[in-house]
Amino acid sequence: MARIFDVIEYPNEMKDEIVHRFPETGIGDFRIGSQVIVRESQSAVFFRDGNALDVFKAGRHTITTANIPLLIDWIGKAFNDRTPFPAEVYFVSRKEFANQKWGTPQPILVRNPGMGLGVALLQAFGTYSFQVKDPQQFVTQIVGTQGAYRTTDIEERLRSMLISKLQDVLGETALKNAMDMMSGMNEEIGAAVRAKAQDDFEAVGLTLKSFYIGNLKPSSKSAQELRDMGVLDMATYTQLQAADAMREAASNPSGGAGLTAGIGAGMGIGNLMQQATQGATQQPAGGAKATIPDVMTPSEAAAYMKVTEEDVMAAIKDKSLKAKKVGNAYRISKASVDEFLAS
Repeated sequence: MARIFDVIEYPNEMKDEIVHRFPETGIGDFRIGSQVIVRESQSAVFFRDGNALDVFKAGRHTITTANIPLLIDWIGKAFNDRTPFPAEVYFVSRKEFANQKWGTPQPILVRNPGMGLGVALLQAFGTYSFQVKDPQQFVTQIVGTQGAYRTTDIEERLRSMLISKLQDVLGETALKNAMDMMSGMNEEIGAAVRAKAQDDFEAVGLTLKSFYIGNLKPSSKSAQELRDMGVLDMATYTQLQAADAMREAASNPSGGAGLTAGIGAGMGIGNLMQQATQGATQQPAGGAKATIPDVMTPSEAAAYMKVTEEDVMAAIKDKSLKAKKVGNAYRISKASVDEFLAS
């Protein structure tokens, strides 16, 4: 029996599916007078000849195409058995997609004047929810001709937008509030992020319904990682490096002599730290240059030789620069550095 009319519907819960296209692949040859049934939780965007012509709300709708029953079958033979009048229907879920996860892949650096180092690294995670506000805009700008478009297809883009706004808000908030105060401002920070991100969501046909911060805390980045980010000067870096070494020694599970040796190494680094910071920060009377320590870290040696720390480590590994390994760290005598420079 020849096709006269089509009934187009998508009775699916669309749990994680935002958009579903009919047909999923190829082009549609829906007959004139065909029916589109849209459910309460959906909208439907009707395309004909590549143009979005209408957005249907819940209910039954009759679509107009140039595919006349019976006649189109005969015309199609001249077009390789395909209709010259294509049409598609995109069913768009209008429900709220809740409990979407977000988190900071890398700690966010914020300035915090008057507190500690004057900077802080923060990590956070939480949830957000969104909803399609403009079905036609979302389909034309984001979905394109995909047969199905799910939350996983857009989650990375939305997270990037949210993290960008969170970074702005944290930077502004940290200038006015101490770190210990910010941990209790999750609701205020979340509301500010939602307000800042709303325009970006609406630009692609979405609306940000909620943004919640589950946890906001300082990062546990090491002294070396902080210095690699360029937020520590040499003196502060040396102090924190010594503190890291002492903490590692104190948590050494071997106990006994191993623990004592570890603590001794940590104290030795502490003494070197004191020498280094005194040399780096104190100047003799008369404006003389700062004293160079007799024993240096790779970073200090790099600063002394005016090269990168990577250059120093390369010289140590190829044994052209003599160094002593203490635990996981290298120490270099000034005499070795001068000998290396003279060679």
